Amino acid sequence: MPVILDAGTISYRDPETGKLVEVPVTGGQCKMQWKADWAMRWVGLGVDYEMAGKDLSESVTLSSRISRILGSVPPEGFSYELFLDENGEKISKSRGNGLTMEDWLKYGTPESLSFYMYQSPRKAKKLHFDIIPKTVDDYITHLARYPDQDNAQQLANAVWHVHNGTPPMQKLPVSFAMLLNLVSASNADDKQSLWGYVSSYAQGAGPEEYPLLDQLMDYALVYYENFVKPNKKYRSPTEDERRGLESLVRTLTELADNLPAADYQNAVFAVGNEQGYDTLRDWFSALYEILLGQKQGPRMGSFIALYGRRKTIDLITGKLAGYK
Repeated sequence: MPVILDAGTISYRDPETGKLVEVPVTGGQCKMQWKADWAMRWVGLGVDYEMAGKDLSESVTLSSRISRILGSVPPEGFSYELFLDENGEKISKSRGNGLTMEDWLKYGTPESLSFYMYQSPRKAKKLHFDIIPKTVDDYITHLARYPDQDNAQQLANAVWHVHNGTPPMQKLPVSFAMLLNLVSASNADDKQSLWGYVSSYAQGAGPEEYPLLDQLMDYALVYYENFVKPNKKYRSPTEDERRGLESLVRTLTELADNLPAADYQNAVFAVGNEQGYDTLRDWFSALYEILLGQKQGPRMGSFIALYGRRKTIDLITGKLAGYK
C-alpha cells in the first residue's frame, strides 16, 4: 500500500473494480489497528491519565512504547481487575452474563453504584443482581458511620468520595434488606403501606425526615417483584417445627407490643433452645423457609419489631393453618 507523505494519503487497488484509490489518512477516512490507534490518541490528544482493565495490560505496554518512539510521554495508568458473574466467571458481552448501569439503576441508587465502583478496584469483583441489595446496605452503613468519624477516617470512607466531600447526614431506621423482607411478609405493593410499618417502628419517621429511605422503598418494591417473589419457595413444617412455631406464638402472645428488637430476638432464641436443635441455625433456617419462603433472612427480633408482634403472630398462625 503506497504512502504519499506530502499529500498525507495512502493508495490501494479496489479489489472489485481494479482501480487505484487514493484516500487521506485524516478526517476519519482511515483507522489504525487497535493498539497503535490507542497510542495515537494518547499522543494526539495529550492524554495524561488512562484507566484500563487487567486484560489490556499488554496493550498498555505496547502503546506506551509507541508513544515514546513518537517523542511523547505515555499517560499515568491505573489497572483495574475484571468483573465476574455469580459463578465467578468473566463477564462478557457475547455471553450476556453481566448487567449494565441501567440495570443497576432500576434497583439501586446512583450513589450505591458509585460506592460499588469505588471499593477495591484492584480486586476482581462479582457483579450480578444479588449484589445490589448488599451494596445498598453497605453504602447506608458507611453513610451512618461518617458523622462519628475523625477527619482521617472520613477521608478513608468511600461516601466522602461518592459525595465529593459532603455526604448527607442520615442514619436510616431500617436497612434495604429489611425493607425487602417487609415487602415479602406484608405483600405490600405501595410505599404508603411500608411507611405505615416503619412509622410504627420508628416513631415519627416519614418521607420528609428520611428522603433516602423513601427512595429505597421504590427500589425495594421493584426488586422484590422481579427477583425475590419469583424465587420464593415455601415449605411445610415438620412435626417438630410445628411444635416450635406453636411455642413461638404462645411466647409472642405473652409479650407486649413495641418492645426493643433484642427482646423479641431473645424470645425466638429461647424457643429454639427449647426445641433441642443441634444448632440454632437450623431453627432460624426453618423460620425463613416456612414464613418467608427463602433460605436466608433477617434477624428475627428486628423483623418482629418492624413488622409488628401481632402481625408476626398472624403470619405464623396463617402458615400453620395453611399446612394442615
